[in-house]
Amino acid sequence: MSDGESAGSNLVSVDFEIFGHVQGVCFRMYTEKQGLQLGLVGWVKNTYSGTVVGQVQGPADKVERMKVWLSKEGSPSSRITKANFANQRTIDKLELSGFKTRF
Repeated sequence: MSDGESAGSNLVSVDFEIFGHVQGVCFRMYTEKQGLQLGLVGWVKNTYSGTVVGQVQGPADKVERMKVWLSKEGSPSSRITKANFANQRTIDKLELSGFKTRF
């Protein structure tokens, strides 16, 4: 996806927080890999409270697919009990580049 993609592409941004057994199971690495496979940009990080948080941006249909992956699949060893999505909004252009793990 190029930086020049416009609102005609129906770009969205959404924040997420994933609950359950999601730390120490390569959840961040798999999230990064899945986001890149879908052509999305964003970030992901562990929290001190044991959850994983992040943000995803890209075409609305691919963001929806990522939301399903985050809430139902995750990394092979993870056990997701709840997924919260917040601040979903339409954006004119991507505000991030790449898909990164934050610390």
